[in-house]
Amino acid sequence: MINQSEGPACADARKSVTNTEDTEETKGTKKEAQLGFYLPSCTPWPPCSLLLLGFRHPTTPAQAIVSSLARISPAMQNSTRRSAHEIFEQVVKNAREELSRSVPALLFSGFAGGIGMGLTGLGVALALSYLGNSPTAKFISFCFYPIGFIVVIIGRAQLFTENTLFPVVLILDERKHLFVTLRLWGLVFVSNVAGAVFFGWLLMKTGALAPNFADALAGLGTDAAQGHFTLIFAKGVIGGWLIALVAWMVTASHWTIGQVVITWMLTFIVGAGHFSHCIASSAEIVAAVMAGHLHFSNYFGWLLPATLGNIVGGVFIVSVLNYGQVRIGSEESEAESAEERSEEKQSQEEAAD
Repeated sequence: MINQSEGPACADARKSVTNTEDTEETKGTKKEAQLGFYLPSCTPWPPCSLLLLGFRHPTTPAQAIVSSLARISPAMQNSTRRSAHEIFEQVVKNAREELSRSVPALLFSGFAGGIGMGLTGLGVALALSYLGNSPTAKFISFCFYPIGFIVVIIGRAQLFTENTLFPVVLILDERKHLFVTLRLWGLVFVSNVAGAVFFGWLLMKTGALAPNFADALAGLGTDAAQGHFTLIFAKGVIGGWLIALVAWMVTASHWTIGQVVITWMLTFIVGAGHFSHCIASSAEIVAAVMAGHLHFSNYFGWLLPATLGNIVGGVFIVSVLNYGQVRIGSEESEAESAEERSEEKQSQEEAAD
């Protein structure tokens, strides 16, 4: 019987359920038994909202929510927050996959990654051209800085600074793979730089980029190359730390949207803080070289301290510290637990005697 106070939508929904109730009673009972939900003949729940959501037998709001998740996306039940140990094991797994890739695969992927990283500077340059150089305009413009990182990291292209995490953790864990890691670093670094140089040439020498946009991009490169060795190195340490941290956090995330958000937040800090990144800023500085504002000697004089800083920041602040919290901490905990068990066993034996 339909409750007249429920309105047309409720009435239609209840009619639909009532007409199929007899034919689906067995299926419904079986499914409800699996979920553990049974509804008595009377329930205080508003029937309209429940029927439209697909619930015929919820008894509490919590049960209704659990039932909804079970019906809509069972995979969500496994989306709990990963522990540091789980992240670490996934990082090790990724490292094995990266180290096993062939030379051509690494070169192609690294070259694509270098081109993709050029989008960081291009996005900022385009925004600055439209918005101007006020502090507010600069802040908004750097919101587009993460575009290149998102393209490369989510697209799984090779990025040199990501590899200050994955293979390094594997080296620390197994005390081997050093030479194959150096091979990976060399191939990816060279191909990343080559891709960034090609991107800068393509924009500045083919006329593909309008003059006002090209000037803005060259200006970013000129600014990025400023500073002495120690300053660029220090900025590189922070930049390398943040990008290796992106790799760690992306590994911890279950969903692509979460990986995008993490990448955007942390790489925005790199851009807005003017920290050095050996690949992201390469396209900008090369653009300044192509425009005649700098020489290639300026570029390589910047690239060396920026790269060294990136390596130090990624290896020591992210890889070593996370290895310490997972492996060294767990070894001490296991030793303490074993000692406690031994003392307890000894006490039991003495009590028995």
